[in-house]
Amino acid sequence: MDGDDVDMAAAETTEAVPELDDMKKRLKEMEDEAAALREMQAKVEKEMGSVQDPSASATASQANREEVDSRSVFVGNVDYSCTPEEVQQHFQACGTVNRVTIRSDKYGQPKGYAYVEFVEPEAVQEAVLLNESELHGRQLKVTAKRTNVPGMKPFRARRPNPYMGFPPRGALVPSLSLLPIWIWEGTEI
Repeated sequence: MDGDDVDMAAAETTEAVPELDDMKKRLKEMEDEAAALREMQAKVEKEMGSVQDPSASATASQANREEVDSRSVFVGNVDYSCTPEEVQQHFQACGTVNRVTIRSDKYGQPKGYAYVEFVEPEAVQEAVLLNESELHGRQLKVTAKRTNVPGMKPFRARRPNPYMGFPPRGALVPSLSLLPIWIWEGTEI
């Protein structure tokens, strides 16, 4: 019986060797293909000139954003029926208007403020002079646009959690007058 076990083991090893060789061939083909893909990707990146580190592109986009914001103004108290063309005509005397953006909520309704971007930065000072001017019967609030600094959010205090030890507003809290008072025998009140 021991001889049968040995013969079966020998038969399994002779069958496993061709499978192992096939697997090695496939692995070698996959490695060659991956190397070719890496080489092609490096070639394309070199041609496109996109070999930059992410921090450099982030600082470049931040600098671009600051440059655009230096040529823009914030316009508050804009009438809800006002169109970008009307806002552009209102600020046309200040300089060449590049873009007008009227912000809207998730339902498409205007929020009541807009941003006006000019081609030249000198137009911002002229536009700020239009503060408290009227458009559609509403007095506009015009200020130079500020640049948001990434990661700097205003502090918002956390709301008290009713499950963390503080009773919610309106909860019944026993007062000291309702606590039982123990009177010992022989003491006078």
